[in-house]
Amino acid sequence: MITPFLWFDNNAEEAVNFYTSIFKNSKVGEIQRYGDAGPGPKGSVMTVRFQIERQEFMALNGGPYFKFTPAISFFVDCETQQEVDELWEKLSAGGAFMQCGWLTDKFGVSWQIIPKALGELLGDKDPQKSQRVLKAMMKMVKIDVEGLKRAYEGKE
Repeated sequence: MITPFLWFDNNAEEAVNFYTSIFKNSKVGEIQRYGDAGPGPKGSVMTVRFQIERQEFMALNGGPYFKFTPAISFFVDCETQQEVDELWEKLSAGGAFMQCGWLTDKFGVSWQIIPKALGELLGDKDPQKSQRVLKAMMKMVKIDVEGLKRAYEGKE
């Protein structure tokens, strides 16, 4: 098993609660706290295990030494535009939008909120159709399935 390990300054528990409130199939697991040896204040959260859609994660309050970058992101494969819209709204609250379905949440973690339809349309054997979809996607911030379909059909 490979477990993504997320380094936070001092808000790991807040981040875990945020993520598990957004995704339906998620839960908070074991929480370990710093003891006398530190380096965090005794009794404060050291690590939090949690799950999102059966994927295990670990969050650490490790201090201000490292920051998240878009070089690592979490790809969320969405079934519908409604799911894209809902996750986009919740995860981007207090964060920042990026191009092509990417966003950074309020903790600095990068996410790709991508509808399954994008992969299907980009994978079309007709290169003209797939290239129109790619060009349309490159102009989008949040991915719009209907806009992709219009491009696929040559109506945009």
